Amino acid sequence: MDRVVLDETVHVGKEILIEGPPLEALRFQEVRVGSLVTLTDARGDDFRGRVVTLSPEGASVLIYEPFPSPTESFLEIILLQALPEKERMEWIIQKATELGVSSVLPFKSERSISLQERESKQKKAHRWQHIAFKAVEQSRRARVPRVEGYRSFREALDYCEGEGLKLLLWEREGKGLKDTLRRSHPRKIYAMVGPEGGFTEEEVHSAKGRGFVPVKLDQRILRTETAAITLLGILQYELGDLG
Repeated sequence: MDRVVLDETVHVGKEILIEGPPLEALRFQEVRVGSLVTLTDARGDDFRGRVVTLSPEGASVLIYEPFPSPTESFLEIILLQALPEKERMEWIIQKATELGVSSVLPFKSERSISLQERESKQKKAHRWQHIAFKAVEQSRRARVPRVEGYRSFREALDYCEGEGLKLLLWEREGKGLKDTLRRSHPRKIYAMVGPEGGFTEEEVHSAKGRGFVPVKLDQRILRTETAAITLLGILQYELGDLG
């Protein structure tokens, strides 16, 4: 549902008819007539197209541009983000999508604001997935990152039961990120970023018990949104498709 993959090869200048599961994926991206989309054909090549017609039965897309290389990173990154105040979550989702994140999971830590507190001022959580859709269109990605439902800290840890490198940003006693990455070559990373006040020692202890490695970005103390985007950029540069 997060990527439009066709069972045929496509050619620039041709209009193709999309039905079945690829149409469901197209609709998941909330496209309209005139929307620009990235498609993957049967050979695994990515193309850019424009939606010409759209109906419940199918859609036609005019292919106008090939990509010389895949638009998606082979590195799967799951960003677990402690919910920040104001509109910072929207900004994080937008920029994380542009940087190729696979999914985003907002959670409540001991020192972060709760979703109820944030939504009492102005309801915005319902827009999170839509923001990812728009960022995908702007960045010409083929895959839409899924914005998971808001969870507690414990539930966020439960979400990370699968294989992969698990990193937790902790400015107090974390290991150096550079050295940690150079000792590992993962294809999947769980990246957990805390609130402005940082994680408590109890939270770090719990995360370590679930396989997380506390790391830090040198001696600088960054705002939570800056830390999240910096971490994603470094991960894609060192292990993914940036650079």
